[in-house]
Amino acid sequence: MKKTTLKKYAALLAGCGIAVKKGDFVIIQAGLDQPDFVYMCVEACYKAGAAKVMVEWDYQPLAKLNVRYQSLKTLSAVDDIARAKLQYRVDKNPSMLYLISDDPDGLKGINQEKQGKAMQARYPVIKPFRDAMDNKYKWCIAAVPGEAWAKKVFPGLRTSLAVEKLWQAILFTSRVIDRDGRDLDPVDEWKRHNADIRARCEYLNSLHIEKLEYKASNGTDLTVGLIPDGIFAGGSEFTLGGEEFNPNIPSEETFTSPMAGAAEGIVYSSLPLSYKGEMIENFSLRFENGRAVEVKAEKNQALLEQMVKMDKGAAMLGECALVPYTSPIRESGITFYETLFDENAACHFAMGDGFTNCIRDYDKFTQEELHAKGINDSMIHVDFMIGTADLSVTAVCADGKRVKVFENGVWAF
Repeated sequence: MKKTTLKKYAALLAGCGIAVKKGDFVIIQAGLDQPDFVYMCVEACYKAGAAKVMVEWDYQPLAKLNVRYQSLKTLSAVDDIARAKLQYRVDKNPSMLYLISDDPDGLKGINQEKQGKAMQARYPVIKPFRDAMDNKYKWCIAAVPGEAWAKKVFPGLRTSLAVEKLWQAILFTSRVIDRDGRDLDPVDEWKRHNADIRARCEYLNSLHIEKLEYKASNGTDLTVGLIPDGIFAGGSEFTLGGEEFNPNIPSEETFTSPMAGAAEGIVYSSLPLSYKGEMIENFSLRFENGRAVEVKAEKNQALLEQMVKMDKGAAMLGECALVPYTSPIRESGITFYETLFDENAACHFAMGDGFTNCIRDYDKFTQEELHAKGINDSMIHVDFMIGTADLSVTAVCADGKRVKVFENGVWAF
């Protein structure tokens, strides 16, 4: 991929993703797959005015070694260094850029029960720090191609060509290049895209929706209740301090957090899910009184069952996202095996934690008050895709009116 194009992508992530301004402190989390691009991102952040940029490197195979050789007690501990690091982030409020590149099956064979118990033990310690940072910092999740990931997406190509093809797909869906590989003005493209998403959110919010009814020929038949004070959001977001940023690049979704405990029926997946480094495929979840009471999967059912039992909120929905079946990601014809992309190929739900900023005037309420209004609280937030070519979504409004939101997988307005 041309270095000039990659520099445009880096500038987009710095200037539009985490919206670096003069004096910002930035932390970039990345794998070892694309060090040259990480260098470009660091440079782009400094050019945008950052005072300090730190890089935290990750390496998926080390996670497997840690789970294999550490005792459960050691793996479960949040030691003094980790606590100090979390407190440092609370105090310094850095902007966070997460560059994902992991192999979707990279943790296959790991002791998932041991890892799950360790996560459950760490969560109560980590949660207060996470809550203290909620809605206060700028963050962005974006992607770079790792070799194993690229080979998963393009198994018939040699590694170098697969990486190049994945670069092209990432840059196209991120609005950096067009279908023919020609450079775009990505910042201008994102301004227009955010304006379109914002207009759709305003329309949906004007309907005062009480519940959404989902139906598809694959068997999906689910009704989800919404929060009276809830709002739809999407595209760029704002911190409590009023700074605009784009949390996901790419992003095609218009979403809200539903009422915790208000879902009835069954929903079927339409794409595979990579969860904790393993693939879950061809699965369904049946809800009663808002909770997933039965889950089935052709591949990795035990992992899916573990997921919805991680804590009290893990069996409830935390997000309803509307994405047209004709999104650029879907029309690329590529299954990315990565939620950042595949969730933007079709409508999706998320199990677990909801978004507190999906409550109108959320800044006027405490975390406890926002959860009391109906925002789900959980240690997990796992998106899974349910959109199909014939999905219909009907809004039932507070005044009793029924409004078609999606018809045949795309916007009905």
